[in-house]
Parts: sequence; structure tokens; C-alpha cells
Amino acid sequence: MLRVVLYEPEIPQNVGNIARSAAATASELHLIRPFGFRWGDPRLKRAGLDYWPHVRYFLHNTWDDFLQALPADARVWAFSTKAQRTLYQARFGADDFLLFGPETRGLPAEVLERFAALRIPMPGPVRSLNLAVSVAVALYEALRQSASW
Repeated sequence: MLRVVLYEPEIPQNVGNIARSAAATASELHLIRPFGFRWGDPRLKRAGLDYWPHVRYFLHNTWDDFLQALPADARVWAFSTKAQRTLYQARFGADDFLLFGPETRGLPAEVLERFAALRIPMPGPVRSLNLAVSVAVALYEALRQSASW
């Protein structure tokens, strides 16, 4: 199963929408604190609708806690607008981790240096896509490559 990882997410509605995508694809969702909202925020629940019982999610108090929980053979793809390779140049596996940074600042340099970084091509004039949209694009491309539908 694929795993979506959100590093210090800031907007509860994005996390709720991403939780829905995780439920729809039977993917795990890993959330790394600190968050830019309270875990019980009503906007989080509302965006996730009644799908929360179907989401297999894990809360990590720190980045180090997440790293310690990673399997030794884990393959992590870090998504960033700064990456040179696109997600279409990657070969995803069924157990990969797809890592995304906070909405306003993206992943820090030390995280991008640790893992293979990928970007979603955007030929238009925008700097970035909404986080929930980015996760959905990457998640479905990884599923397309790694799963039989």
C-alpha cells in the first residue's frame, strides 16, 4: 500500500481532503507535527466528511519520530517545486512513501537532500498547486504505475 506523508501541514481543509484521497485509494496517511491547526479542528473533520473511519492514519510528534518509524528498506519520494526530476520520470513501487511539505514553505533543504526529490510539471504561470491537488496527482500516478486496477 502506498503511504502519503504530510510534513507539518498547516491547513486543516487540505489534510481533510487528503484523508479522503487516502481512504479512496486504501493508502496510509502519516502526519508529522507540529500542525498549523488543532487536531480536533472542525474544518479538518468537515473536509474529510464521514470517511475518517476508513482512513488508516498515523500521527508522528516529530520528524525524528517519523524517521525512526520508517522501515529500513523504505523508499521515500520528496515532492518539491524545486526538484529537477518530474514524477513521470520516477518508477514508483507499491510500498513507497510520498512526502509533501507544508503549504507555505515546502520541505526544508535537509529533507530534500535526504530523499529523491520529484516535482509535478506546471507549464503555466503558477508557482505551485494546492497541496491536496498535488497529493492526488502524485498518488494516482504512483497507483497507476504500481497497482493493477
